[in-house]
Amino acid sequence: MPELVAHLGVMDAGKSTLALQLHHSLGGDGVMFTKGGRAGAGTISSRLGLQARAIEVTDRMDLYDLLMVLAEVTEPIPYVIADEAQFYTPKQINHLADAVDGLSVDVYAFGLRTDFRGELFPASKRLLELADRVEELPVKTLCWCGRKATHTARVKDGVMVHSGALVEVGDMGTYRSLCRRHHRAGIA
Repeated sequence: MPELVAHLGVMDAGKSTLALQLHHSLGGDGVMFTKGGRAGAGTISSRLGLQARAIEVTDRMDLYDLLMVLAEVTEPIPYVIADEAQFYTPKQINHLADAVDGLSVDVYAFGLRTDFRGELFPASKRLLELADRVEELPVKTLCWCGRKATHTARVKDGVMVHSGALVEVGDMGTYRSLCRRHHRAGIA
């Protein structure tokens, strides 16, 4: 039975690396989506240097309609990988669930669970609500104290910030993975 599988975690947990590895191990024939990744439009990339071309998702894109058109050309679609899923709209997460149910295709979604404030991204919330399965990422990311990192913090000039634009794709120095205790205490 096809499934919608959610792979959600913190920064540095290997989400994009796992997405690219899964794409390779499944034969490299699936449809890949991304939105707002570090390597620019239409590219899934990992910090390890791996990368692959993908369809860049825009807010107005109907992913189900697009997958229906692609299914006419490549039937059946072997699988779908959706990277940076936290940046999709909740409606687009519905589209991915619709693709599982209507097109009988496995969809693997990868993204951040929570934003820098410690709150679920709207798309991540919807993904958790609809996923057939939520998988823990195999890479254990650690806080500076040695505990398991469960949150991503935004840091400016060495100080953790709690306001600002929800999406700010920046360099690695801007974000840090923290345990719940240090995220709530504001100690980055």
